Amino acid sequence: MTSTETLVDSPAPAAPEAPTPAAGDRRRWLALAIVMTAAFMDLVDVTIVNVAIPSIQRDAGASFSQIQWITAGYALAFAAGLITGGRLGDIYGRKRLFLLGIGGFTLASALCGFAANPEMLVASRILQGGMAAMMVPQVLSIVHATFPAHERGKVFGLFGAIVGLGAVSGPLLGALLTEWNLFGLEWRPIFLINLPVGIAGLVLGSRFITESKAARALKLDLVGVALVTLGLLMLLYPLTRGDQLGWPAWGFVSMSGSIGVFAGLVAYEKRKAAKDGAPLVELSLFEVKSFAAGIAVQTVFGIGLGIFFLVWTLYMQIGLGWSPLRAGLTGVPFSIAVSVAAGMSVQKLVPRVGGRNVLQAGALVMVVGVLLYLWEADRYQLAIASWQMALPLVVMGAGMGLIFAPLTDTILSEVPREHAGSASGLINTVQQMGNALGLGLVSVVFFGSIGDRLTPAEVGPAFVNAFQNALGWVAAVMGVIFLLMFALPGRAAAVEKRAAAEKSAAMEESEALEKSASPSGS
Repeated sequence: MTSTETLVDSPAPAAPEAPTPAAGDRRRWLALAIVMTAAFMDLVDVTIVNVAIPSIQRDAGASFSQIQWITAGYALAFAAGLITGGRLGDIYGRKRLFLLGIGGFTLASALCGFAANPEMLVASRILQGGMAAMMVPQVLSIVHATFPAHERGKVFGLFGAIVGLGAVSGPLLGALLTEWNLFGLEWRPIFLINLPVGIAGLVLGSRFITESKAARALKLDLVGVALVTLGLLMLLYPLTRGDQLGWPAWGFVSMSGSIGVFAGLVAYEKRKAAKDGAPLVELSLFEVKSFAAGIAVQTVFGIGLGIFFLVWTLYMQIGLGWSPLRAGLTGVPFSIAVSVAAGMSVQKLVPRVGGRNVLQAGALVMVVGVLLYLWEADRYQLAIASWQMALPLVVMGAGMGLIFAPLTDTILSEVPREHAGSASGLINTVQQMGNALGLGLVSVVFFGSIGDRLTPAEVGPAFVNAFQNALGWVAAVMGVIFLLMFALPGRAAAVEKRAAAEKSAAMEESEALEKSASPSGS
């Protein structure tokens, strides 16, 4: 028996967690639509900002450092708060934390939209990231607690398709709102559009989402919160500011010191788990092979995406001089490919060839797409057209879609329901930590190859060259991901796991029917 099983089977003085709704309960699909909309809003917000960065720089007079903080500040706050947000959902209720998060996210979006200067915009984005850290972990937790195991594959396939739709809508919506300049507000509507969506999510979520929390009574691990936050900031802050500050010695000391902080966190969480069974980070989850390997893949995947999406936007709009609308339309093939591949991967491909094979195929397909894009950028230079980018973008999008949905399903497949919040927080944290690391590395792999004083004639060629350099790094990252995926369970283990999950789900439904048929109804 593993330590995870021991935790699940141990008695605890707490009210039992709400049972998984029966298969005929339609409310769970309404709840799914609501939490998916929140995840969609978060994703759109990130991609909208990337498209609008040049407009923000011109209209608000933001420096390159402030522009980087508009994206990296959000990612930092998001990453630093996700584990805590997931655990708070386990303790106080996932519905409650979701509603608090979406309400705060909506308020922060309003502050971003009405920011008077770049400093206020950066501060509001950090607040927005903190509120998203409360909202986003509850999405996977609510899905995990609401849907039986045999339905989660379908749900995560839908989740992947929503990600693709968000990737389509974000750049296009951002481009249109920026081009239209509604009411003379320039880039501000990209944030203000969150207000009606957030308010609707708040109202509908309070009505249709079923509350759930950990079966055992838990307390918030404040020391763990402090150590996680400190370690992440010590690691990520120097990366995001290093290039602008000339890579000072204190930055390397801080990044090295973060390793000691994380080691202290692990030691403390082990003692905390032995003492009262309520650590912030449930270390026993890492004894589950699918979870541990999937977390490693998720982290490195986040690094690659963090590098690509920011430099891609800068390459098209500043290097090639394209309008936001043209840049947004150019990304449509990529986003459609992500949505289609994600939607079919879990439901059709994984059952036939196994999750690991699908994931590794996705990594290889992405490498091919990146290398094809690199070749075209080098061949056509400043004369490259949108249609010439379509093929590499479709290939890259298909690879990303093949990775995203099966990876989430793989990571959460063997996680006990009572640790859904902690697991979801960890998944989102490592993804955002990887994303923040990628954004920090943009200073090295992109801006590092661009001179400080460029004439207007030199800007285009310098950005094209920097983009090619960054694509080489992205290809290398995807190669590392392919190798890491060998640690994931093979097809036989996945089939066995799925059969066990379906058997468990059938037993749960049978027990629920017997319970409802009893004279007492309890």
